[in-house]
Amino acid sequence: MVFSSVIFLFLFLPVVLLIYYSTRKALRNSVLLFASLIFYAWGEPKFIIIMLISLFINYIFGITVDYFQNKKLYQKLIIVICIFFNIGILVFFKYTNFMVDNFNFLSGLFGGDFLEIKKIALPIGISFYTFHELSYVIDVYRKIAKVQKNFLNLALYILFFPQLIAGPIIRYHDIADQLQNRNVNIEDFAYGIRRFIIGLGKKVIIANTMGVVADSIFSIPATNLTFSLSWLGIITYALQIYYDFSGYSDMAIGLARMFGFRFLENFNYPYISKSITEFWRRWHISLSSWFKDYLYIPLGGNKKGTFKTYRNLIIVFICTGIWHGASWNFLIWGIYYGIFLVLERMKLINFGEKFDKSLGRVYTLLVVFVGWVFFRSDSLHYSIEFLKSMIGITHNVGLYNICLFLNAKFVLTFLLAIIGVMPLVNNIFLKMNIDKISIRNQFARDAYITFTFLVAILYLSNSTYNPFIYFRF
Repeated sequence: MVFSSVIFLFLFLPVVLLIYYSTRKALRNSVLLFASLIFYAWGEPKFIIIMLISLFINYIFGITVDYFQNKKLYQKLIIVICIFFNIGILVFFKYTNFMVDNFNFLSGLFGGDFLEIKKIALPIGISFYTFHELSYVIDVYRKIAKVQKNFLNLALYILFFPQLIAGPIIRYHDIADQLQNRNVNIEDFAYGIRRFIIGLGKKVIIANTMGVVADSIFSIPATNLTFSLSWLGIITYALQIYYDFSGYSDMAIGLARMFGFRFLENFNYPYISKSITEFWRRWHISLSSWFKDYLYIPLGGNKKGTFKTYRNLIIVFICTGIWHGASWNFLIWGIYYGIFLVLERMKLINFGEKFDKSLGRVYTLLVVFVGWVFFRSDSLHYSIEFLKSMIGITHNVGLYNICLFLNAKFVLTFLLAIIGVMPLVNNIFLKMNIDKISIRNQFARDAYITFTFLVAILYLSNSTYNPFIYFRF
């Protein structure tokens, strides 16, 4: 089940809200937990057992780490086992097929035997709920968070449906108090609705429209791509993935607020960044900060010399790449970003300070666009051919005219998408003094939200194209 589906919007969410607010507070966590299990089972019922087993074992890890808080050696041993257990589950389900395929490829080159195993299906959301579980146990070990002895409360933290299958990655200590005590007033609930609708509009109106064009272009054989077509393809994909995932994050934040939870922001206009370092502070903030706190800093961060700082950056972004998927493209994508972060750290690339800031933004966008080619392409070969088309060093046969993809609906949505990646509209609202917003401005805001919702529903009713990119991670 996805947030941008008719079933979720007009059946699941209204029913859950009705039951939740009709139930006394002591039972509301149980209502949300049961609803979250239904939400997950709707798409992948066979993987619920794996998720619950993982949850229960990490619950035991948390209690055990807390029990041995005065015996550091035992604690460290438990943490090591915990990390190996969680990463082991992730590796088994996410990377076994990739490793077997590569072993068979190398074995074939040298005339060896092939491994034959049944393809392992990837449970939806495993990358996200595994990271939630790891961060919880590690935070208990670090005494950043208190151990949660109530299994249902911990289960709600891990399985809460707004962030269960696609994030954002929420730290336990950020919502620990909210699991036990939260209140929702009219203003919070209204904000949650508005935020959800904004995210729905991003996803259904903009991301889906951009996605139709991006998918069509990336389905064309590389030998038929022209300079203009490849650039249209990568720009539309860059807009699709941003509005797709930031829209989902907005919907998750809005949903959480409706139930009294406050999630931290996950995107902050990344496409206006003046450097790749800044880009990763603005893009998928919860993932970037997770790797910083649980990998980069434990490796030594920038405290153990220049060489180790660069090494740590490369390691973190290799892990960031392969976290997204089991393919050479994702590995190269991670290494690619790690190299640019090292170059910026070395001050070898420093547009933002030495030149006009607009040059920094152009440089960042170019680097990001090239990175998205590896991220989106199905193979390394296709990525290389696509990049050749982008820089115009091939003479591909132009069997597909760019005008085939340009129509009034696309052009209007494209312009709206370009405006939306900049904080122009947000700045206008900030100047209105939100605390004392006039009745006229309230009416304008609510009319805009209502219009967005109606248009989104119209799009949903007239189209069967409604993918969500991050489900595959």
